[in-house]
Amino acid sequence: MTDILPFGFSTTAAEVLSGVDLRGKTMIVTGGASGIGIETVKALASAGAAVTIAARRPEAAADLALTLREQSRNPQIDVRQLDLADLRSVRKFVADWDKPLHALVNNAGIMALPELERSAEGCEMQFATNFLGHFALTTGLHPHLAKAQGSRVVSVSSTGSLFGPVFWDDPHFRFIPYTPLLGYAQSKTACILLSVGIARRWEADGIVSNALNPGAIATNLQRHTGGLRTPEHLRKTPEQGASTSVLLAGSPLVQGVNGQYFDDCHIAPVLPARPDGKLEGVAAYSLDGENADRLWQLATDLIGV
Repeated sequence: MTDILPFGFSTTAAEVLSGVDLRGKTMIVTGGASGIGIETVKALASAGAAVTIAARRPEAAADLALTLREQSRNPQIDVRQLDLADLRSVRKFVADWDKPLHALVNNAGIMALPELERSAEGCEMQFATNFLGHFALTTGLHPHLAKAQGSRVVSVSSTGSLFGPVFWDDPHFRFIPYTPLLGYAQSKTACILLSVGIARRWEADGIVSNALNPGAIATNLQRHTGGLRTPEHLRKTPEQGASTSVLLAGSPLVQGVNGQYFDDCHIAPVLPARPDGKLEGVAAYSLDGENADRLWQLATDLIGV
């Protein structure tokens, strides 16, 4: 079914959800106040969903939420505080959630921190923010996802995952010399493996999960890299970058699809090695079930469940 989807590189989020009715659905978008998160929230709300923006600085997101309510003509957009690098913040968010959850879009992320930074738990900061915080959030919200009966978890990854697997013996760079790209690569591979792990564990609860590459979009994400380096003809607008996220979160065209990695609104090819030219596809290590199980146990130990 997914190989005949009428979408591609240039498709916008609004086009993906054109004619889709999400009224009665409740969704969360982490990092929904910046980058492609804004367009993700706007498209889902425009289709009728009640959307919570999970933001590290909710006061800064309040004005945006007001604007998005007006643009989407949907008053059901709210903001809640969430700092993914702080497990206390994640636990509070989970404890305060009290309704069925139809879609969780794990969209927030940081990229290429120039110096090695660590979370309060001692984890490398990109791993802590991009993956571990989302793991704690997703597993904490599991009962609410299960109540929705047909919920979806969407993990935003990157072609950066092609530059490295999870470094099992040293994920926090206590021995491996830290580089910004390796830290980012590991965290984005972990995001894909989170989705695979959910698919392996929660399908019986009516929960499906898929990961995606949004494409190259000029946003605040590249503030540590000197800006977007991708050639202009390979870049997307934020509206185009959000298209695969909203496809996986709300489109009936991917109903039941589980444990896959998408690029340009299609399932991406699995690669035996990183391509020399245009970066596309997904590494086999990112979809490996044994790797997913190993990461699940590692993350469970780290968050103290």
